[in-house]
Parts: sequence; C-alpha cells; structure tokens
Amino acid sequence: MTTLRATQEHLQALTPLFNAYRVFYKQEADLDAARAFLQERFNKKDSVIFMAMDDSDNALGFTQLYPSFSSVAMKRVFVLNDLFVTPDARGKQVGTALLERAKQHARQENARGLVLETGADNPAQYLYERNGWTKDPALHYFWEV
Repeated sequence: MTTLRATQEHLQALTPLFNAYRVFYKQEADLDAARAFLQERFNKKDSVIFMAMDDSDNALGFTQLYPSFSSVAMKRVFVLNDLFVTPDARGKQVGTALLERAKQHARQENARGLVLETGADNPAQYLYERNGWTKDPALHYFWEV
C-alpha cells in the first residue's frame, strides 16, 4: 500500500470514494456532483487530498484537509474534514497510513497541527486515539444558513 497526494489525474479513482463517504454520512449518492465538487477543489487548490492505493493501483481510501489558521499560535492549522476507507480495506492499517500522511504534511507545512470533528458514535474515534490524537475539551458551535 502507498499513500500519495491526489491530483486531477486521480479524479476518476477518487470520485467513487468521495461519493461512498457521503453516502456513509446519509447523503444521497451523486457521482456527478461528487466529481464536480472534487474538480472544484483541485481547480481552486483549496484542499489537500491524500489517497491510499494498493499494489494494483486500486483506491483504498482518502483523507481531505482544508487549510485554516490559528490566530493564537500564528500558524496554519489543517482541518481533517474527511477520512474514508473502503469496507474491504478496513482493519488493514489504511486509516492509520492516511492519518500519518496527513501528519507528515502538517509537519512539512510547519503547521500547528491537525484538527477534526467526528460523531460521538463514530467507531473511527478509536483509530484517532490510537494514533496520538486527543479529545479537545473546547465547545463547538455551529450556525447554519
């Protein structure tokens, strides 16, 4: 298994992963919209996407990071917004490899770190904790348009 930074050339392999990720979060499947959304991310260069691939170049999973900033630390922070591993690849260290690649990117960018939010019932929280992530005691608020 290898991890790589996804580019426009990976759009065909990435689109079904992104669509499956959205379906996991109870959204309607829409490959065209998923492709368009990812295409826009590549065009605008407003996210960083890493993919895990097996030895036959089959996509096993992905993570997507959005850059932000910490005013207090005066450093960049990356929001790990998406992490998805195909059902067949779960339990095979794919999630760990993607998290490690995200950490490596944060170090290379001299960022303060990575932040993520997940549901209290999401079993992936154990993956995060096993890989050195800690729960933040801060309260999160959201205002929806």
